[in-house]
Formats: sequence, C-alpha cells, structure tokens
Amino acid sequence: MAKPDRDAEFTEYVSARQAWLRRVAFLLCGDWHRADDLVQSAITKLYAYWHKARRADNLDGYARRTLVNTYLAEQRSGWAKWTILHRFGGGETAPDADPDRAALTGDLDLGLDLKTALAKLPPRQRATVVLRFYCDMSVEQTAQVMGCSTGNVKSQSSRGLANLRSLLDPNLIPVMEAN
Repeated sequence: MAKPDRDAEFTEYVSARQAWLRRVAFLLCGDWHRADDLVQSAITKLYAYWHKARRADNLDGYARRTLVNTYLAEQRSGWAKWTILHRFGGGETAPDADPDRAALTGDLDLGLDLKTALAKLPPRQRATVVLRFYCDMSVEQTAQVMGCSTGNVKSQSSRGLANLRSLLDPNLIPVMEAN
C-alpha cells in the first residue's frame, strides 16, 4: 500500500477512535490533560507500527494495549512521578476542565467519588480495573493486554475492587455491585 493510502487509513482510524482512547486514558490517569498526552504518545507509537497494527485481528485491542503500555511505562518513570508530584502539589488531583462534561450522564457525585477513589489506586490495579470493568474485557483479554498471567489479573482486580470499596462510602457499594 502506498504511503498516502496508509496515512489516510491511519487518519481515518484515529479520527473515529480518538474520543474513545481519550476516555480510557482519562480513566487510567485521572486528568484530561495527561489523558491527551497519553493518547498522543499512544497514537505516535501506533503510527510507527501501523503496518503491523492494521493487520491485527482486533485493531481497537491493539490500540488499547498500546495506550495501557504507554500509561504503565509513564508510571514507572522517575521523571513522571516527580513532574506529577510537583505539578499537582503533593499528589493532589489537578483541577481540570472537562470539555466532555455535557456528554456525561448519571449521578455526578457518584462519578466524582469514583474518580477520586480510582485515582488513589496503584497504576496496575487501576489499569486492571479500567480494562475489566470499563472496557468490559475478560480476565484472559486483560492478561494479554497487560502482558501478565490470568492469576495476576484476578489478584489485581480483587485488590483494586477491595481498595475501591474501602475508599467509597459503604452505602454506595450495593449500587455498584448491582451494575
């Protein structure tokens, strides 16, 4: 395939999936600005390997895995930890303007509580919870995306949910479990 056709195909895919990638990135990092940076990094990596990505059985899965790996790599970086700590004043969540706020539905207070609790999870627990329960992936799919065993996914999910339960109001837990 010629480069202009390749670029057009890539541009079409990214245009169609960018909002979805951004929402997943936001759930991973908890900040819209960092989510934009994560998506940009993931899209850059996706472009570099587009010849391989477009042949994947599940292109969305390939893109999601690229995004999650980018997020986890960033979390391991000492520079990222230092920047986040100093940028947000001691690890507090940055006040962010959500340009997609009009598209959000549901109980705003519950969403804010869940966002705050999710932000307090360790990176791998957070990634596991997002993939399993937001992206609705199976244990096996999550293990493949994260490059770990199914047992690790199960334990990370269990710990992540236990941490969320301890962080959220106990009166909200039956509502979450019913969904």
